[in-house]
Amino acid sequence: MRLLIIGSDKIFAIENFYVKYINAEGVIVHNFPAQTLFYDYYGKNVFNKLLFKANLSWILIIINKKFKQEVIRFKPDAILVFKGMEIFPDSLNWVKKRGIKLINYNPDNPFLFSGRGSGNRNIKNSIKLYDLHLTYNSDIKREMEDKYKISTAILPFGFDVSNELFEKCGKQQEIIKVCFLGNPDKHRSKFIHQLAEKGTSIDVYGNDWQKFIDHPNVNILQPIYGEDFWFALRKYRVQLNLMRPHNPDSHNMRSFEIPAIGGIQLAPLTADHKLYFEPEKEIFLYKNVEDCVFQIKKILALPVNEANVIREQARQRSVSSAYSYKDRSKQALQQIEKLYE
Repeated sequence: MRLLIIGSDKIFAIENFYVKYINAEGVIVHNFPAQTLFYDYYGKNVFNKLLFKANLSWILIIINKKFKQEVIRFKPDAILVFKGMEIFPDSLNWVKKRGIKLINYNPDNPFLFSGRGSGNRNIKNSIKLYDLHLTYNSDIKREMEDKYKISTAILPFGFDVSNELFEKCGKQQEIIKVCFLGNPDKHRSKFIHQLAEKGTSIDVYGNDWQKFIDHPNVNILQPIYGEDFWFALRKYRVQLNLMRPHNPDSHNMRSFEIPAIGGIQLAPLTADHKLYFEPEKEIFLYKNVEDCVFQIKKILALPVNEANVIREQARQRSVSSAYSYKDRSKQALQQIEKLYE
């Protein structure tokens, strides 16, 4: 099989895991970085941003032309589109006429856009064009099947943490404090401000937090990447997880990244978090701000040996339950192959 993946090739993109691990299964895989092409253009200067916002830019037309050229050159049997904000419905129709199977994997909600980068009309108008939708969210799966009568399968987020990195991060001195890694929005900043008002001291890592919050209990730090990211996830006693408004009762990328590196996760009480991890043993869950404060105090007060047991159990559950992106890639490939049965 020849599989063309459409998405990003940035170092942090989950597309890279699927390219790597599906290729390891014997499939010829190529990544066409449509999203990278767009953001490289959009972020180059203010003029490009203004042109795009005024609907005077040709960048999406250029990307779709290159997309078609790549299809002709690579001759894929199937195309896996990650999100798909840059690809026109007309381009997907052109692909379908060539007998190529179309699969979409959206790491956001295709029906509810909570920000400029979470979706657009290309996503909304392309839903019915795909032969298969892969989604992390069971509610989205039900809506796809009930409303659109489209074949849909669950593909949760995952992790890519080697045993070597896990052991390396575990050698750090523990910081008995709360941490949150992620960029701000009004919902996240409101929740963290409420925690701070109730006496919780918290370190936040991300872009532009100073524009959203100013409180003596909140220590703002710059975003971190690579091994520094994993070191931070592991070394704090409490890793806070906050859900986006479009994703209230499911899970997100941190849901699997934190336990995989041996972090102690404090996450919203959702159906998915209870499904994938055992509360009080592998994960801690909160219902609201008051409950979150209670859970924080409880976790911070744990003896070191008990905290280390939780870290080990979280890692072991992640590995033994096949939550890695290597396993997710196999699951995705199995779903794609079913299209040919």
